Amino acid sequence: MTSLAGRVVVITGGASGIGGATARLCAARGARVVIGDVDDARGEALARELTELGLSTQFVHVDVTREADCKRLIQTAIASYGPLDILITCAGILQGAFVELAELDLDTFQRVQDVNVRGTFLCMKHSVAAMGDRGGTILLIASGAGVTSRSSSVAYGTSKAAVHGLGFIAPNHLAGRPIRVNTVCPSIVDTPLKRANVEDEGRARGWSHADIEAAQQQLRDPEGVARVLAFLASDEADYVRGTVFTA
Repeated sequence: MTSLAGRVVVITGGASGIGGATARLCAARGARVVIGDVDDARGEALARELTELGLSTQFVHVDVTREADCKRLIQTAIASYGPLDILITCAGILQGAFVELAELDLDTFQRVQDVNVRGTFLCMKHSVAAMGDRGGTILLIASGAGVTSRSSSVAYGTSKAAVHGLGFIAPNHLAGRPIRVNTVCPSIVDTPLKRANVEDEGRARGWSHADIEAAQQQLRDPEGVARVLAFLASDEADYVRGTVFTA
């Protein structure tokens, strides 16, 4: 088991799903974790749960499409726990599933890009500035969708391809800083986002309620991805570069 003792970790989209599982695991392994999310109820509940276990965790409301929010998230982590070591960008949305390209409205397409791509960029931007010459680790959540496989949503697949591209390009634009960037591409993971996507597919294909439930039961535990992220956040992953694909 890799240790993250004393590391300061910021996780966007950390209230549930992959982000929530990662917040739990990183905190359990000794990290000081700041959970950023728009879901105040879940975020505050998770932070409270972990704090009651004696783990160093707090919640910060953040809309990753707003640069001021992203900057405040990083500043809060530093003010509370010290220099930033690790950023994990799990915040994301999936909209426009099973809508043909010609029928997809621009507002939906743009909203997905704003959260998934703009939000990732803004958090990276302010994390890189905070890490400076001291360095750190940045872990981006992309997806198999738009990278190695198709997507039910033109907007989502495009956005995740862009996040993957950002992770590929960023290391060459870090001005020599010792910041490691990895992009993680999960597949069919049991998250609120993916459960809703399965429901969308069921409606589009005329599935029964039982069919939808059966498909959701095939989704994989987000803790599996959390273990990958916790490893990548640790010193044990110092030699790992580029993209990591998970189940």
